[in-house]
Amino acid sequence: MGAEPEVIVVTGPFQGQGQQPRNMPRLPTPPTGWPIGSYETYEEAQRAVDYLADSEFAVQDVTIVGVDLMSVERVVARLTWGKILANGALSGAWFGLFVGLLLSFFISRGNPLWPILLGLGFGLVFGIGFAAVAYGSSRGNRDFASTSQLVAGRYDVLCEPRNAEKGRELLAKLQLRGPNTNPGGSAL
Repeated sequence: MGAEPEVIVVTGPFQGQGQQPRNMPRLPTPPTGWPIGSYETYEEAQRAVDYLADSEFAVQDVTIVGVDLMSVERVVARLTWGKILANGALSGAWFGLFVGLLLSFFISRGNPLWPILLGLGFGLVFGIGFAAVAYGSSRGNRDFASTSQLVAGRYDVLCEPRNAEKGRELLAKLQLRGPNTNPGGSAL
């Protein structure tokens, strides 16, 4: 039998899924390494690791750890019956239009516009109906819309002991450059 295929999740702005590094644990485990920097925002921690990468540091030894995690729910709008029904009508209309368009491709006789109009009409009715039932069942217990995020109180950059001292030295140089420079060295 062959070796078991490796599964990885690598994130980055221009990366898809690639090969999982050999030292990447398959199950959730606490991070290891020595702290080489601590930052108030994820953006600052990301900037530090980017600087390390630009300095040809072994970034595969680095981990960004969010400490003091909290769930933050930001209220974005007040919900009213009018907003609920309008959103239900809109989403129902889009779905009905989509279904109507699909059906119109399979109509060989008659006017192909009828399935589109019927789909749009039924979508509107069902969208409004489902939205009304869902909102009505909450009985006013949640009259607002919100978004949720998991954020940290601070972000620590950890490094495996073999390269921790070099990492601290590089991040100290970055600190001396000031917060308004990018890792490439030019002013932002």
